[in-house]
Amino acid sequence: MTVLVLLAGLHLCSAVSLTLKYFDARGAAEVTRVLLALGGLEYTDTRYTIERKEGGSFSTPEFAADKESGALAANLNRAPLLLVGDTPVGQSRAIERYVAMQGGLMGKTPLESAIIDSVAEHVRDVKDAQARKGFSMFNRDKSDEEKASLKTDWYNNDMPNWLQRIERCVERVESIVCGETPSYAAVCIWSLLREGSDEDLTLVAKAAKGCTKLNIIADAVAAHPAVTGWVASRPVTIM
Repeated sequence: MTVLVLLAGLHLCSAVSLTLKYFDARGAAEVTRVLLALGGLEYTDTRYTIERKEGGSFSTPEFAADKESGALAANLNRAPLLLVGDTPVGQSRAIERYVAMQGGLMGKTPLESAIIDSVAEHVRDVKDAQARKGFSMFNRDKSDEEKASLKTDWYNNDMPNWLQRIERCVERVESIVCGETPSYAAVCIWSLLREGSDEDLTLVAKAAKGCTKLNIIADAVAAHPAVTGWVASRPVTIM
C-alpha cells in the first residue's frame, strides 16, 4: 500500500506543469533552463520583456505588474520564480535543485547528491566572490579605471586560485559530478567556464588553464545533445 501511494505521488509529480518566470535574459535562470533540457522536462518559459530607456536604463513593465499583483511573493518580489502546478517556488538555487532532482541529475544516492550539491556550492562561492570584487557593469560606486584594475586582478589571480582548488576537489569525484549524464554540479561548472561574452570567455579560459578535470566536465556538458539543442535554439538576448 505504501509503495502504491509513493508511486502515485511520483506520477503526479512528474505530470505536474512547470512554468519558469524570469526576464528575457540568461542571468539567474539559465542554469535552470539547461537542467530542464537535460532532464527532458517540459515547461513554459515565461520571459519578462526588457525595454531600453533613454540614458541607458531599462524598463520591465510585465515584471512590475507581477510584483504589484503579488505573483512574485514567493521570491520576495524577485525573479526567477518556478510554478509547480499552482505552487510557486522562489530562490534560484532552490529552483535549480528541484529541477535537477526531478530530472535525475542529483546522483543515485543521498551521498552522491550531497557531493554534487557541495561542488555546485563551490561554484556559487566563485560567482559570489566575483560579484563582491565589484567590477560589474552594474556597479556605480567605482570608476571605469578602478573596475578595469579589479577585473584584471580577478582573472589573473583570484579566479585561478578558486578554480585550482575546485579542480583538486573534483579529481576524486569526477565520475559522480559528470557520469553518463552530466549532474547539476557539472552544469554549474559549464555555466562558470563556458557562458559569457567573448571577452569574458577568453579571460576565463586563461584562468582555467591547467584545470583539466573542470575543462573536461564543461566540454562534456557543452557537447551533450540536449545542451547543444537548447543553446542553438534559445532566444538571443542582451545579457
